[in-house]
Amino acid sequence: MVVYAAQGDARRSMGLLWRAGSTDTARPGPRPALSIEMIIEAAIEIADADGMPGLSMRAVGERLGRTAMALYTYVANKNELLDLMYDHALAELPSDYSGHAEWRDALTAWARDNWDFFLRHPWLLQVSEARSVLGPNEFQTVETLIVVLDRLELPAKDVRRLVGTLTTYVRGAVRRAVEARAAQAETGMSDDEWWLTRSALLVEVAPDFSERYPALTRLESGRAFQMDDESVPYLEQEARETFRAGLATVLDGIEVALRRARIA
Repeated sequence: MVVYAAQGDARRSMGLLWRAGSTDTARPGPRPALSIEMIIEAAIEIADADGMPGLSMRAVGERLGRTAMALYTYVANKNELLDLMYDHALAELPSDYSGHAEWRDALTAWARDNWDFFLRHPWLLQVSEARSVLGPNEFQTVETLIVVLDRLELPAKDVRRLVGTLTTYVRGAVRRAVEARAAQAETGMSDDEWWLTRSALLVEVAPDFSERYPALTRLESGRAFQMDDESVPYLEQEARETFRAGLATVLDGIEVALRRARIA
């Protein structure tokens, strides 16, 4: 499921994102007034717990003890709410990595923070980057990464490409862990149960497996991956180790590129 942001009325959505005009006005009566922040936070809680399919104006209204109609004074529709949710959630990410003396350490910390962030809010990975929300926190996430990359003293075009490379890498890597969690939740079958059932059948239907795929067989027989924590599903652990190894490779590549640039 892919959701495209910025589908609402552009002027209204941008005004709400940047709080240029607020509809958080008080309402008479004994019940406390709603606010945009209350609606956004309730919607994020629903998306975190139930994913994007569970998100609706009705669900948000029920969580706040109101009807869906009561929300429309503040938010025009679900598309507009999604933009606000996306940008609001991004505010959780750290915006300063100056405490790390080395650029490599700073980028490693940045990547790990983003990994943890997307695991907390997996629904964000379903919001396509093809259409930016253009909110203040979205811009801040890019600003934060650029500040770290500015230490490399590279041309602007190279920094721009590294921003794309690093963000794409982290989102792609964490998606595997997110999908591993979702698979168990949606199917009711653990990684071990799934694999044990099918691996036994694989031996039966493909008795010549090792001859057909010798390189793969050699890799697996060498125990390329070992479980470090039995409480964490196998696929999620493997995704995390792949993320760490891949990140190190990406950073190694940046170091090589820097050396070449300095020699030239």
